[in-house]
Amino acid sequence: MTRIMTVASPAQETVLFHADIENRSAPGRVVLVCEHASNHIPPQWGDLGLEAQARQAHIAWDPGALALARALSRQMDAVLVHAPVSRLVYDLNRAPDHPGAMPAQSEIYAVPGNAAVTAAERAARTAAVYVPFHDDLHIEIARRIALGLAPVLITIHSFTPIWHGVARAVEFGVIHDADDRLARHIVERSGSIGLHTELNAPYSAADGVTHTLRLQAGPYRLPNVMLEVRNDLLSTPLQSEAIAERLAPVLMAAVADLSEGA
Repeated sequence: MTRIMTVASPAQETVLFHADIENRSAPGRVVLVCEHASNHIPPQWGDLGLEAQARQAHIAWDPGALALARALSRQMDAVLVHAPVSRLVYDLNRAPDHPGAMPAQSEIYAVPGNAAVTAAERAARTAAVYVPFHDDLHIEIARRIALGLAPVLITIHSFTPIWHGVARAVEFGVIHDADDRLARHIVERSGSIGLHTELNAPYSAADGVTHTLRLQAGPYRLPNVMLEVRNDLLSTPLQSEAIAERLAPVLMAAVADLSEGA
């Protein structure tokens, strides 16, 4: 369950939105992260000026990603850390100074509530959403390092089949930052998945999408990768479960490749 803490000050009360952590006792090496798990916009931010359709669209979250991450968590016996708040309030895969952290425009949608965010508001959202989430993730990673579990960080995302009117053929994207070991092992083994798989597609580190990998895995030199699944393949819980059943053996084999120094 989301832990929401309030910190009182003479000027105001700050609500902190902590990460949701599931399967924390899992003994596996893999730490799954889903930064865009939720489209929830807490009351203090209203509806950000968006119609209901926009709040349900891919701009507000990664549809199907949490269901996929949960299925992978069960099948791989992996801990899962996921976000309780919409990426439109704060995109947890963006640094505090990144324009996309609180986007005023996302694909074809304007986000009126983000159009004129002041420096003070940016700092407040960072303190309320970004800092607690990444602190919680860091604590979990450090705990598992201390236990000798040799963590491997895998972030789970979904992407829209059509972007700015252009159809995307790729179904499964495997994205790396500076450390490409795990990504390449996954791609090498991807023939058994039955999905159109590409390395560094539909995004790459050059697009600024690997912030969590850099922040959380980089300092500890942990193997890491970002996975993107086209969201039309995750439209129902059954579809997400089926995709997880295809992905889990490949991911576990790729992690084993790392252990063997392959």
